Amino acid sequence: MKKFTFYIFILVSVAELISVTFNMPLVNLIAKPLIMITLAGYYLSNTTRRSSLFLIAMSFCWLGDVLLMFQSEQQLFFMAGLGSFLIGHVLYIICYRQMRNTESSNGLLGTQKVRFSLPILLAGTGLVVILYPSLGELTLPVMIYALVITLMSLQALFRFGLTNQKSFIFIFTGALLFMTSDSLLAINKFLTPFPYASLCIMFTYIAAQYFIAEGSIAHHTNTQTK
Repeated sequence: MKKFTFYIFILVSVAELISVTFNMPLVNLIAKPLIMITLAGYYLSNTTRRSSLFLIAMSFCWLGDVLLMFQSEQQLFFMAGLGSFLIGHVLYIICYRQMRNTESSNGLLGTQKVRFSLPILLAGTGLVVILYPSLGELTLPVMIYALVITLMSLQALFRFGLTNQKSFIFIFTGALLFMTSDSLLAINKFLTPFPYASLCIMFTYIAAQYFIAEGSIAHHTNTQTK
């Protein structure tokens, strides 16, 4: 069952990547909503110590996927999709704080947190500064979203030493890939379209969600065996 759910997720993901590369709207309409559904199935089949909050976060990401499919028809869909992902990120932040071994004393020190946070903060704020002149009426929503996804990545970073190595690496990698995917989307939408933008955006997004789910499974599995 574990392998089956993984293969289904990969199949759906490949179908989605093919659909955005070769402009196949019907395949996209079927495959994109299934990405988070099949990933949730993979998560559920790989751990018995499940987080309901994590599943709710995945659900909001699923809703964001669906709403953004119709953003070309009306700007409201983009705003609603942005809001859904915003809630998803807030819930991921809470989940990251829960998926820690609070009794551990191996976490980052205050000075280390500051030092390692700088590249993430610079990436998050730097992109907003570059995009600012092009955002128009979406300036405030995009700035709030950029702040939240930056905080999500920082919370993933601050799990260092407070969980097993696999869980930290996977979730932190997923968070950075999420920032990358959203940055590519913002550049393509607000600054300048670039070749294979949809493919790059979806590939990094799918990889981000997979790594976050896998990292969560790794944390739960390690907690179970103790």
